[in-house]
Parts: sequence; C-alpha cells; structure tokens
Amino acid sequence: MSSNRRNFIKKTALGAVGATIASTSVNAMTAKSYSKIIGANDRIHVAIQGLGRRYPAYIPAIAHKKNNVELTYLCDVMKSQRDKALTEVSDRLSNKPKLENDIRKILDDKEVDAIFMATPDHWHAPGACMAMQAGKHVYLEKPCSHNPREGELIVAYQKKFNKVVQMGNQQRSALESQEIIKEIHNGIIGDVYKATAFYISGRGRVPHQTKTNPPEGLDWDLFQGPAPRRAYTDNTWDYNWHWYGWDYGTAEMGNNATHELDIARWALGVTYPEHVSVDAGKYHYKDDGWEMYDTMEATFKFAGNKTIKWDGNSRTGYHKYGNKHGRGTIVSGSEGTAYIDRGGYKLFDQKGGLIKENLSSGEEAGTALGGGGDMSTLHTVNFFDAIRGKAELTSPIDEGAISQMLTHYANIAARIDDSFEIDEATGRIFNREAMKLWSRTYEPGWEIKDV
Repeated sequence: MSSNRRNFIKKTALGAVGATIASTSVNAMTAKSYSKIIGANDRIHVAIQGLGRRYPAYIPAIAHKKNNVELTYLCDVMKSQRDKALTEVSDRLSNKPKLENDIRKILDDKEVDAIFMATPDHWHAPGACMAMQAGKHVYLEKPCSHNPREGELIVAYQKKFNKVVQMGNQQRSALESQEIIKEIHNGIIGDVYKATAFYISGRGRVPHQTKTNPPEGLDWDLFQGPAPRRAYTDNTWDYNWHWYGWDYGTAEMGNNATHELDIARWALGVTYPEHVSVDAGKYHYKDDGWEMYDTMEATFKFAGNKTIKWDGNSRTGYHKYGNKHGRGTIVSGSEGTAYIDRGGYKLFDQKGGLIKENLSSGEEAGTALGGGGDMSTLHTVNFFDAIRGKAELTSPIDEGAISQMLTHYANIAARIDDSFEIDEATGRIFNREAMKLWSRTYEPGWEIKDV
C-alpha cells in the first residue's frame, strides 16, 4: 500500500470525500466509476485470523457497502474451517477472499490494513504484537492477553507502533450501556460503591484428553504457536482447549467474565484493585475431562471503598438473578440500583421501584457459543471509523487491558489458592507465588520481545 493511501485512510471518511466533490462532477461520472475512485483511496483491506464460532460476528459490517471494506484473507490452521468460512461468506461479498493457514504470510502483504483476531487465547497477544509490528491495525478478541505480562506488552506495542487496536468487549459499543454508564457517572444512583457481575451457563460433560494423531487438515504445530509443544490430544482444537489446562485457555474468566467485569469497572470508574480473593472449584461432572474450575466467586476491593463481585457458574443453569440472558451486571449506589446486560438496562430507586428502563430492540448473543449481533456490528464499524480518523475507539487496548487484568488476578488467586494485595498504581501483585504466574513459558522463538 502506498503511504498516500495510508494517510488518506487515516484522515478521511467516505462521507467526507463525497461532500468535497462538486455535485456536477459527481453527476458527470457513472456510479461504477465513482465507486472505483472512492474505493481506490478509502477501502480498508482486512484479514480474519481464526474461523471458528466468533468470526461471523464481523461479516455484517465488513460486507456492508457503506463501510467500503474488502475481506482479502480468511486464515485458520484447520483446512475445513477455511473451506467452510469461504462458502459461508461467498454470497455476501463482492470479492473472493484468499485462503491461508499461516497469519505470518498475511502480515507480509503490505496491502492488508487490519487483522481481526479470533483465535484461541494463547495466540491473541503474540499475534496482535506481530501484526502491529507489521504495520496492521488490530481488532483483538477477548481475552486480549493470556497472562498479565502480555497485557503490559500489548499496550507497549500499541504505543510504540501507534496502531488502532480495538478489544472485542463489544458491549462498550452498546448504545444503552453507554447511556446508563454516563448517567451513573452523573450521579443518577448516587455514590456507586459495588457492582455484582455474573455469568450462568449449562455447559455439559467434556471428554478426557486422549493422545491421538491430529485430525486431517489441522496444522497442529501452528495451532500451538507461542505455547510449548506437546502431543495432540483428542478434541483439543475444537473449543475444549478452553478447559484443558492453561496451555491455550484462560478458563471462564478470560472466556466470558471479561465482558461483565469490564462493565462493572467502567460503571465504578476504577482501575486496578487493592485486594483480590476467590472461592473457586470444580463441582460438576467431577469425573470428566474438564481441568479448570467451573464455579467461581471473586471479590475485588478498590480504593474509595468500592467493590466488584464476580459470580461465575459455568455448568449450572439456574438463573438466580432472574435474567434470561444468563449474564449481566448489577450496579449499587447510595440512592438506587442499575441493572445492565446485553438487552439494555433497568434503573431502580432506593426502595427497589423501577423508575426507568431502556431495552435494546436488537439482539446480541448471551451465552450461546460464538455470539454476534448488533453490538458486534457497532463495535466493528467503530473500529473502521477509528482507522479512518472519524471516531474514537470505544474500547482502546490500554483500557481493555486493565479490565482483562481482573480476570488474570482471579485466575492466579484460584491457581495458588490464596488471596493477595495489589499495587493499585502499577497493577503488580504483592505475592511471590502469584508473581510466578505473571508470565508464561513460550516455545523458543515465539516470545514477545520488549519494545
């Protein structure tokens, strides 16, 4: 890509271009020739890395003509995923994306402007850092890091290479969430002091890991990427990597708690906590192959006598909060309570009476695998607008990384079975055993280098 086109993308929007061209000139062109001129200067070329359950959430925004985006590559380490994705998107796009299994080859293509990363967790930060170093903007799915050190590094890379990095906690783009958070900050429920975030799902049994040959079409070495090499075990590549130890996943905290804890932290206006404690264990299907906790209660204490509570229930479907979505955040203030979820919000007075509600007319998946919906589309469009310089990111990586730290703190506390204090200025933990899990062991040659 020429430097002129990169500058144009950064500084200009499609609407602005149209407004600056005299109407007589526009009318003199055919619609087709006009669109080619706009496209040559303003089109954003993107690639998607990871073609599992999440990637369809990006397609509505990518495919919409007004966004002037071209999906240039579909990338996945599993051949069947690539073929399936190409079939699924072919009738929605005006071009045919190229298929690739190795993201590093795509990063070498100077025509690619941005990468959507929807891989397993252990790939997120290393892949994003490689992409930024290669000059690409990044839409990075949660969790934005596999461990706390990666969170520090990804923020450092963004500052070094000055790329647009949107974290995929899409509820930040929900208009109803933005509205109620603003009202909370303006004092509508008085002084906020507590937020209770929750997730309820009915995940079933998980098979035990059994050593076997990788399935046909899977590049197992590339799937492992930054993680230390080990033999393949059956069913690891297809979602159950979430529950098979810490090589690839970040348990339910990184998988789902990221979203609600982000809303809770946003509402309370806090950054790093002063103290973290957890009560976690595996209480369901005790004889199956699930190796993580499946139930967790976590408490994060912040300065100013503010608290965030997490109530995570991965494998029991009882909706104790009466919420049909299975997830949400309850914000408590001195003069009332706000209930926020993906369906909008409800506002209650101090006596529990409903005084206001704003429920979304759109849809965003609750606990269904993959997700997608109006919030994801808004979040994706915001990413494109930020690349063009039209808008501020709704979830810039330096903000998202702080929310992600809450999930890492809880995971570490569960793994060492101990609570600990935290330096609220730096986010570092005052516990030697906990700090041993600050980073991880990488496959040689895959380490994220300091910048």
